[in-house]
Amino acid sequence: MSQDQHGDLSAFSMLDLFRMEADSQTQILTDGLLAMERHAGDAAAVEAMMRAAHSIKGAAAIVGLQVVVQLAHGMEDSFVAAQHGRLKLTPERVDVLLSGVDLIVQLSRLDDAGAEAWLAANAAQIDQTLNAIAGIAELPELPALPSTAAPLPPPVAEAQAPMASGLAGEEPAAAAAPRAGAPAKAQAQNFDKLLSLASESRINAHQMHPFIGALQRFKRNQSSLFSAIEHLHEAIARSGDAGLMEKSLLALQKTQPLKQFMLEHIADIETYERRLLAVSQGMVDEVLALRMRPFRDGIHAFPRMVRDLARSLGKEVQLEIEGEDTLVDRDILAKIESPLNHMLRNAIDHGMEGPYERIDAGKEALGTIRMEARHRAGMLSIEISDDGRGVDLEKIRQSVIERKMASPAMAAALSPGELLEFLFLPAFSLKEKANQLSGRGVGLDIVHETIRQQNGTVRLESEPGRGFRALITLPLTQSIVRALVIDIQGEAYAIPIVKVESVVRVPQTAIHTLENKQFFELKGEHLGLVSAAQVLELGEAASQADDLPVVVIGRGKQSYALVVDAIRGEQSLAVQAIDPIFGKMRDISAAALLDDGEPVLILDVPDLLLSIDKLLHEGGLHQLAQAGHAQQRRAKRILVVDDSLTVREMERKLLLARGFDVDVAIDGIDGWNVVRSGEYDLVITDVDMPRMDGIELVSLIKKDLHLHKLPVMIVSYKDRPEDRARGLSAGADYYLTKGSFHDETLLDAVADLIGDARL
Repeated sequence: MSQDQHGDLSAFSMLDLFRMEADSQTQILTDGLLAMERHAGDAAAVEAMMRAAHSIKGAAAIVGLQVVVQLAHGMEDSFVAAQHGRLKLTPERVDVLLSGVDLIVQLSRLDDAGAEAWLAANAAQIDQTLNAIAGIAELPELPALPSTAAPLPPPVAEAQAPMASGLAGEEPAAAAAPRAGAPAKAQAQNFDKLLSLASESRINAHQMHPFIGALQRFKRNQSSLFSAIEHLHEAIARSGDAGLMEKSLLALQKTQPLKQFMLEHIADIETYERRLLAVSQGMVDEVLALRMRPFRDGIHAFPRMVRDLARSLGKEVQLEIEGEDTLVDRDILAKIESPLNHMLRNAIDHGMEGPYERIDAGKEALGTIRMEARHRAGMLSIEISDDGRGVDLEKIRQSVIERKMASPAMAAALSPGELLEFLFLPAFSLKEKANQLSGRGVGLDIVHETIRQQNGTVRLESEPGRGFRALITLPLTQSIVRALVIDIQGEAYAIPIVKVESVVRVPQTAIHTLENKQFFELKGEHLGLVSAAQVLELGEAASQADDLPVVVIGRGKQSYALVVDAIRGEQSLAVQAIDPIFGKMRDISAAALLDDGEPVLILDVPDLLLSIDKLLHEGGLHQLAQAGHAQQRRAKRILVVDDSLTVREMERKLLLARGFDVDVAIDGIDGWNVVRSGEYDLVITDVDMPRMDGIELVSLIKKDLHLHKLPVMIVSYKDRPEDRARGLSAGADYYLTKGSFHDETLLDAVADLIGDARL
């Protein structure tokens, strides 16, 4: 280990140095053993493992770990035998050698104080591993896989009781965390401080711009003054006054060096600003580069995990990784390790078939999972795919129906992509019985939630019988976020660009109301309008503009159009965590400083979507149209209240065709909420409706101080005299029965009450 690679090592003890050496050399042993298992005769892999075992043996001898010396020596003998063709590294023998690797890792993590007690407690297991490695050549080789299905014998490693699970008082080596966690945390904090300082220097550099602008304005004013002096000199010259002529000429001569002074200094300051911006941006870029780690650092344990887990299930699976050198922010890398682990375990348990089933399906007995990481369009793209059985979409559809998540008709209309989205729901699983690996419906739910928290997305694809694919997209870093800066109630807020679907301006004339909810049409879809000020509880915003600036967030059925005061544009923001003393702030994820030094809060879009859903559920949305807009309309406005979709739509279309503005409500409660939020010229209501019937709605309208003069027409199937009398006594101005209902009947009744459609 060179000092160039690891920095100053003088502060570390010999045991610390041994642990560092063991971490790197055991990884070489693990990778080499997995390679030899799949590609027997790989001379390069054997040579690398021999060197690694020899290095561990020498280092362990220095620190006095004789057990590790014996383990490494036995493994080295095995690799020499394999190199000379005397020993074939079968999966059973690889199991034994991997158990030795696990034991070396665990021994390297022992503290001086507890080492002796731990060795005494696990003496039997240690002797068993040493004996297994010494007698590795005596292990029988299993016959080649037959062509007809037969139960596989249990792996020899299970009989050997692998050290990863059999040793007392210590976690398995694969799961054990490196002891360098505390230094790594301190290092990450130093990176955060450096980034904060670099970002502040960039902000200070940007603040040169308004200063230069002020100088430019001063130069223009100075030029105007010099021009006035020249005109004055010309006027004095024409007057012929010699005394004034001499003084004006002197003043004119003094202006020349001032002109040159301003030009030179403004040019110097602009050059200084460019250099300062370049240096500060370079500092930010360099700090970000320090935070980046190769993708392999977060997934180096996965090939071993996939191999061991597959063997425990009687399957043969290998993991192929592409893009190991792809750079990823260290924080993101740490947080996505668990989701990727879940995806791989799901692929092995759910998707990959056993070897005989694969052969019967015309596939290779050895299944393959591929993991690829690369940069794409400024984002980190991770793709996990397998060549297993895929997901049974019809099984998902049936499960959705059984759980009453959708009606049979709705479930039948769901696309493959929509069906696969159900796999992300908590407690949703296709397994009939849960086991230690899966079946409880928490795996993909955790994956989805973790990726969402990192401002990422995950999409699933499946081809039955051919395989399954997961596509994960994440920001390259969480330290710098590209964001859309907006104004809400005079304050700056930011939305991460990856969470913004589109930005549009919506004419107030394009806004419609349905069930007390305002919406507009965008690309053939209806999008609900929500006031950002109301969601953030900043008060009610009254827009006087003809067009509303709107930011569309969310996807699919959970898409909303957020109405803001103004849209400033995009900026790259250095994210600053909010002090933990404030706890988790609703709808806010972090803070930052804009280029001009103005503080800005970064919105938590998933949290924001939950707040919007809550507002919709409570029915408390504010109307976004201008206060005077309703009074400027030319057409009279009618509210139709009916729980029958057919009747409601038929009445709406008739009235629209006659030139009226029409809103609809689905029952009495909805109608009562809508009629109070807008200005209507007429209400047409049914009688029999859920939650609140038409008679009660009429009574409420007629008793209201502001609505009692509003004409109300009842349209009902009830045509008995007592029904008509009940409606009219409640305050209805007109009672029309559906039994004698005709197009012209309704329109004539409306005309009798409020006249023509136009004001």
